[in-house]
Amino acid sequence: MSVPPPTGDDLVRVLSTLANPHRLRVVAALARERNYVSRLARELRISRALLQVHLRKLETAGLVSAQLELSEDGKAMKFYEVNDFAFALTPEAIATAARTLTLPRVDERIDERDAEEGER
Repeated sequence: MSVPPPTGDDLVRVLSTLANPHRLRVVAALARERNYVSRLARELRISRALLQVHLRKLETAGLVSAQLELSEDGKAMKFYEVNDFAFALTPEAIATAARTLTLPRVDERIDERDAEEGER
């Protein structure tokens, strides 16, 4: 069974999510083993609060998922694991995805026009 190519919006969401070194490190760590926030934060040497921000973004993009489990002492622990994903970044794949992009909102087009005028 073949997987349909990502839409342009999906590709933009995933690439923008992964365009952060902390999130790349989180995905790499979770590819090795599922983990809970406190231990993962210690391994990556970042605060739990910052890690949770990155985990939420990765989860929203569909790259990781979480499952709540009870520890032996009855404490609820949220374990994260990386979801299977694969994106072929070829010129043809990007051209196919680009045809499905949602048009930017009016305010985004105004920002783009202002940026272009500033380059002149």
